[in-house]
Amino acid sequence: MLNFLHKKAIASAISAPPGLGAVVLLFGTLASPCALADISDTIKPFAAASYSYDDNLMRLPDVVAGFDGPRSDTSRLLQAGFLFNRPIGRQILTGQAKWSKVSFNRFNQFDYDGKDFLADLEWHVGNHLEGHAGASYSQTLTPFSDFQSNVRNLRTERREYVDGAWRFHPSWRVRSGITRERYSYDLPAQAFSNWSEDATELGLDYLAPSGSRIGLQLRHLDGSYPNRLGDASAVYGNGYRQDEAKANIYWELSGITQIEFLGGWVRHRNKMLAGRDSSGSNGRLSVYWQPLGKVRFTGMVWREFGSVDNSLVTSSLNTGASLGSVWTISAKVRAEAQLRRVRRDFSAVSGLTLPGDGRDTTSTASLGLTYAPHPKVQLGARVFHERRTGASIIDSGNYRAKGVSFNGSVQF
Repeated sequence: MLNFLHKKAIASAISAPPGLGAVVLLFGTLASPCALADISDTIKPFAAASYSYDDNLMRLPDVVAGFDGPRSDTSRLLQAGFLFNRPIGRQILTGQAKWSKVSFNRFNQFDYDGKDFLADLEWHVGNHLEGHAGASYSQTLTPFSDFQSNVRNLRTERREYVDGAWRFHPSWRVRSGITRERYSYDLPAQAFSNWSEDATELGLDYLAPSGSRIGLQLRHLDGSYPNRLGDASAVYGNGYRQDEAKANIYWELSGITQIEFLGGWVRHRNKMLAGRDSSGSNGRLSVYWQPLGKVRFTGMVWREFGSVDNSLVTSSLNTGASLGSVWTISAKVRAEAQLRRVRRDFSAVSGLTLPGDGRDTTSTASLGLTYAPHPKVQLGARVFHERRTGASIIDSGNYRAKGVSFNGSVQF
């Protein structure tokens, strides 16, 4: 049967569009007993491909013409990599490495090679002390939603972290962690937004026998923009400090409902420009509900400070809500849907006088379907629609975009 599918896929690939044909051929070729056999218990290689269409690739405002005429484009992604999971005594080393090649049909100046690496060590000392240490690296195309340009702009993200928890009593634990994140852009026009942030965290939790928990979390952030010197730092500032005191709650309300809340008081301070300091309540509430065995819902609301990929403003106060659902139609078919709405208030943390009310609002809706003909093979399709209303002076003008993608992956 699998050999028949292989031959059928080759015939389909010949008549399909170039990008979509590559997806069909890849998974038809791999749909054989040898290709799907386990190579290793520790290392799991995988391959993936996708073909996408976007009718407003660069997220241009409605009143702005495309850079080279049409706004739409199709893209093809080919990806290869491996997952690994290696116990070392009581410690567990996990991670992944993947390489991507993305090609665009019309705007081929955006073609790029992506990289994504992650390693995590779950460590244990005795029976009461445990934690994680790890690092990640990612290189991808910068999203166009906040920085429109017809020149390729790659964004590199680096993250290193170490954390630990001591369960000094069956119902109590203390935990702490240190994290460092860095964003850098290869386009000189956006090097102004290169950013790094160091975070330290301390928490105390009460762990109930039911699986619920309640605790207090203290967190300090120290962010800096190393390329903001001289007059630029005097106008925009060169960094910030943020202090947080939040409640950390997970409530196992029932077998079908769980509630998670992280929220409290936050103070955001500009290192150079005291007039741009801000403070107030921040938080995120998540509700997980599975009323039926095959359908589950996730709802979230939040009010948080966030970063922005822009050369004029780099942070905002974000309020939003999302609702997602997953329906396991059968053992091989799964459907997913999501609605999301976010409002960003730039003036709340930038201190700049912006046109209008200094805000933007983005609404997104998506629907996806996944089919798994084999436990190690997944084929999927997704459609989305996105709409934004905002201030064009900060590359956040009104725009609309919609698209569709077809994807597949196989693990060896």
